[in-house]
Amino acid sequence: MNQTKPFARWTAPIAVAIVFTSTSALAFEPGSTECIAPSGAGGGWDMTCRLVGKTLQDLKLIPGTMQVINKAGGGGGAAYAEVINKRNTDNNLIVAASSATSTRLGQNAYPGNTMDQVKWLAAVGADYGIVAVAADSPYNTLPQLMAKVKADPSAISFGGGSAAGGWDHLKVLIAARKADISNMRSIKYVTFDGGGEAVTQLMGGKIQAFTGDLSEAKGFVDAGKIKVLAVLAPERLSGDFAKFPTAKEQGIDVVGANWRGFYVPGGMSQDAYNFWVKAVGTVYDSAEWKATMAKNGMAPLNLRGDAFQKYVKESVNEINALSKEIGIVK
Repeated sequence: MNQTKPFARWTAPIAVAIVFTSTSALAFEPGSTECIAPSGAGGGWDMTCRLVGKTLQDLKLIPGTMQVINKAGGGGGAAYAEVINKRNTDNNLIVAASSATSTRLGQNAYPGNTMDQVKWLAAVGADYGIVAVAADSPYNTLPQLMAKVKADPSAISFGGGSAAGGWDHLKVLIAARKADISNMRSIKYVTFDGGGEAVTQLMGGKIQAFTGDLSEAKGFVDAGKIKVLAVLAPERLSGDFAKFPTAKEQGIDVVGANWRGFYVPGGMSQDAYNFWVKAVGTVYDSAEWKATMAKNGMAPLNLRGDAFQKYVKESVNEINALSKEIGIVK
């Protein structure tokens, strides 16, 4: 019997070594990484992919550069369907998302698709919504614009990067309600594939007002091509954005924050999912990303993994209820 003791003593470390080696072999390491922006170049989703992709590269969290693929269509629905139907097990893919995504899901606007078919990764901040007009517009305040809408709804067309009934549209409707406009269906809204295209059409006179997020319009604001009538924030932002008045201080008490983050394929391995949660979390926690947020007018929103999954689910349910109330969803 004593002869078995040395055997037991020497085999235990060997067994541990075998388990350790096996676990290491299964750990995910990123290869050629990609980020899908479900819009054309210049929109908020495109910006999210490019800024986060660059920071992932700068922090050496991924090998080489992250390729950004623009896939516009259906307010994000084309990209959503492609991920589910064609790239469901891709471990090297992340997809930009925002409140517009949860809005469309809450309104059953992605035919046959639900939020549970993908995995929700993390948020990287939030954009506060804005209402803006062309630089030469006669309107200088949000109450002036809303007064014109109330007097002659046909005179003002709003445009944004989400489809009709999407988050950009909903922000206008909520603001209009706060401005005592009762007929929500009379408000004209034109949809474009991304905020960049909507701002371009604003400058071209195709629409009279832009509804979107501050970060996607910042370049146009800095160039003096558009003017911001109101930021849909509870109080004025800091830094470069402190000059823009809130809707609230103009007597229209509305707040609209657009979260920005990512989802990944539903069939992604748990190891890969854990890697991306940690990697995007590292980006969020970095000094580099804090500087990027400040430069682009994004507010903090620190949600990742299970906490973000829960947040999106609650958002989808809330939007579904609101949309039914105003008649967008039956």
